[in-house]
Parts: sequence; C-alpha cells; structure tokens
Amino acid sequence: MEAKQWTVDIYITEDGDDTHARAVLRTSDASTVAGRGAARRNPVDRPIPEIGDELAASRALEDLAIRLHDVASEDIVQMAGPAEP
Repeated sequence: MEAKQWTVDIYITEDGDDTHARAVLRTSDASTVAGRGAARRNPVDRPIPEIGDELAASRALEDLAIRLHDVASEDIVQMAGPAEP
C-alpha cells in the first residue's frame, strides 16, 4: 500500500479587530488548493486574539474543504466513462 502525505499550512494575519486566515493544501504531486476565512471581534467583547484565530482558521479550512470537493467533482466529470483504447 502506498502512503501519501498532504500538508495544510494556515497563515493568519490580524489587523485591529479583523483576523484573516488562508489555508493552503499541498498534495504529493505539488498541486495546491487554498481556502480563506475571516473573523471580526465585536467591539464590546474583550480582545482575545486566539478566538479570532480559531474562527478565521476554521472558516478557511471549511472553505478549503469545499474547494477541494469542487476539484474532485471536476476531475470526476473529466475522467468519467471508460478509458480510451
């Protein structure tokens, strides 16, 4: 059985009350798929940066999952049917 390793890097930036995250999947064949997420702190809430990081990162991962599913769906459409001789 062949084992494969894919890596996801999450990049987080903060600007005041806004947090942005980018999740980048790198496959073993050097393909990449990226997702984005954001969070904004309510001005009446205490400033706890980790919460914004968690929300933005989770949203970026969710977006990444949707995009990866779209890539797989496109591949299925292109490759569906019997192989050409």
